[in-house]
Amino acid sequence: MAKMLVIYKTPADPAAFDRHYFDIHLPLAKQLPGLLRYDVSKRPIVNLLQGETPYLVATLYFDSLEAIRAAFATEVGKACAIDRRKYAPDHDVTMLLFDSEAM
Repeated sequence: MAKMLVIYKTPADPAAFDRHYFDIHLPLAKQLPGLLRYDVSKRPIVNLLQGETPYLVATLYFDSLEAIRAAFATEVGKACAIDRRKYAPDHDVTMLLFDSEAM
């Protein structure tokens, strides 16, 4: 299984972020081809180390890294990338793609 982890910093306007994320972006992202599951963190997030605590963490699950790449090459995937920049600029987001296995 492959995952896309999206970590958002605290936005300048949390209420506006939440409206856009949950009302516009999340429904769009759920249309990604090959998406198996989509989790969003509950608040508060507990940071056990020093540093900034994320505002929100989203985890998207796919069969493989290639499935993630293919999903974001589609019109829906491109629309997701464009839309994300409307509520969270690149410097406020960390995105990690990785394969995982159960141990």
